[in-house]
Amino acid sequence: MKASWRTAWQGQDIVVYRDDTEVDRLHAPAIERVLLVHRGSGESAGDLLHAVVETDSDCLLFPADTGFAGRVNFERQAFWAERGCVYWVNENRASLPLKLRRGAGLFGLGAPIFRRVPRADLAAVLARWPVEGPQTWEQRKWRRIERGRPFAPVEETQLRA
Repeated sequence: MKASWRTAWQGQDIVVYRDDTEVDRLHAPAIERVLLVHRGSGESAGDLLHAVVETDSDCLLFPADTGFAGRVNFERQAFWAERGCVYWVNENRASLPLKLRRGAGLFGLGAPIFRRVPRADLAAVLARWPVEGPQTWEQRKWRRIERGRPFAPVEETQLRA
């Protein structure tokens, strides 16, 4: 039987459960940066694939089935807006080392499983990711609405040769 993962806020902590057993706990104020990896344009909650959460010493990998990119991110919008630490990156530009990806799909290279790894192990990889932000889900939504309006200002990323 497949393990059931979930995350939940408990006070200022984000708790990770596997089959209703606590497996990890993260003190939210210790979070320095959250990288939300998405497919496509990342405009719907279903586009979120996984999150990489950086603290001063560790990186935590949260696949979509843990609910971090969804539930934890959406429940405390004010917390994330105040922190200004949420960034976005497209899956095509955000590859993780092979040892951190689980076996799924045609070649066995799916999203990562939940784990905590030393930050130094991922620092060079994450430094190459072209991130957008910081912006919360709400800020991202309003930016998308603004871009869709007639005569909206053209952004550098929209220009194509």
